[in-house]
Amino acid sequence: MENLWQPLPPHYSRYPNVSFVVYTGDKGVTGEQVLEGARQRFNITLPRPVTFIFLRHRGLVEAASYPHFTLLGQSLGSMFLGWEALTAFVPDLYVDSMGYAFTLPIFRYLGSCKVASYVHYPTVSTDMLTVVRERNPRFNNADFISRNPVLSAVKVLYYCLFALLYGLAGSCSDVVMVNSTWTLGHILALWRCPGRTSVVYPPCDVRAFLDVPLEGEEDEDELEEDWEELGGEEDGRGRAGGDTKCQSIVSVGQFRPEKDHLLQIRAFAKLLDRKGDGPGGREALRLVLIGGCRNQEDEDRVLMLRGLCQELGVSDRVDFKLNVPFDELKRELVSATIGLHTMWNEHFGIGVVECMAAGTIVLAHKSGGPKLDIVVPHEGRQTGFLADSEDSYAAAMEIILALTPSARLEIKRAARESVGRFSDQEFEACFLAATEALMSQLVR
Repeated sequence: MENLWQPLPPHYSRYPNVSFVVYTGDKGVTGEQVLEGARQRFNITLPRPVTFIFLRHRGLVEAASYPHFTLLGQSLGSMFLGWEALTAFVPDLYVDSMGYAFTLPIFRYLGSCKVASYVHYPTVSTDMLTVVRERNPRFNNADFISRNPVLSAVKVLYYCLFALLYGLAGSCSDVVMVNSTWTLGHILALWRCPGRTSVVYPPCDVRAFLDVPLEGEEDEDELEEDWEELGGEEDGRGRAGGDTKCQSIVSVGQFRPEKDHLLQIRAFAKLLDRKGDGPGGREALRLVLIGGCRNQEDEDRVLMLRGLCQELGVSDRVDFKLNVPFDELKRELVSATIGLHTMWNEHFGIGVVECMAAGTIVLAHKSGGPKLDIVVPHEGRQTGFLADSEDSYAAAMEIILALTPSARLEIKRAARESVGRFSDQEFEACFLAATEALMSQLVR
């Protein structure tokens, strides 16, 4: 949602004679209330008024409206919603930042508009095709389909046909911006317009974390001496010395199936088995799962996760924190030793960036944006760790916990320095540069 608002202030400044219009499906609110929400949530204030076009048929693009053939249903629905938007107001330039690629030909060919798109996640990807083709069960490939060769073949055909249509729709865009290298690869494979496509990292407002000193900076030499005196072992309380704080492993993310909290809990259980009950072992560690529940389905998932903790015998070492305020989230992150991320092929990973800014050592999934863009060396220095299985996660956590204080601090420093690539200022500059040619045609 923030990416919708973030480009507006710099465009207002650069192009003072251009009017900006926002299509929205919000109901029961006024334009002033929408702007106030943006100000409170994202601290964004527009220098001039923006015009809102309120659409009545947002239900056409909601997944709940299509229990089967969801991708196709939502895409066709977006075309009808796009037609409603176009008949309400015809812009000179249409920018889609919501992932409704099938609206692009509507505006280009029926409205004679210039069109641009900012893609966060491809509606269909080559990875999705691979999962179905290899009959791997995942959150978006039900067990009864993956076990049935006929149903799997039908779904592969459906995905292939949809990918063809998706590529044709996306190729209508005059300018394509994507939020990560992972997304870039898939969009280039599907939309096939490399000359018009560029990476624009999403804005990550981490200023609230950057003000907090990194743990160990002020007493680095003292901590290293204590570590050596203890023979390279911590006291089991999170530091070398008499600190009474347990070491926490913190995960931040909504309780959705793709976040794979199951993997986090199982890997943590294996870590506890490795560490045993001695000093620095089970009683010195805790896993904190922080996230939001959108609906009853998410709440039921949390109950299932609690049941898994009971089954694995780790419920006394796992804390669930639901819908916590930002101050509590910040407190947990800055005091954590490890920031845990397990989502396969996450397109970017703003939560990973927040962990790095907060001074936790990141352990992220070895795929998608975290692997290609975020947890990468910074000026030749390590910024975090990657894993992709229960065993590799448990092993990586054990390695991180065994690092000397100075080694941890070096990784934290490199990670924090690297997040400047994802600042609001970088996003605004790259977005302006990508759209400059189109905007220049409007103001000539």
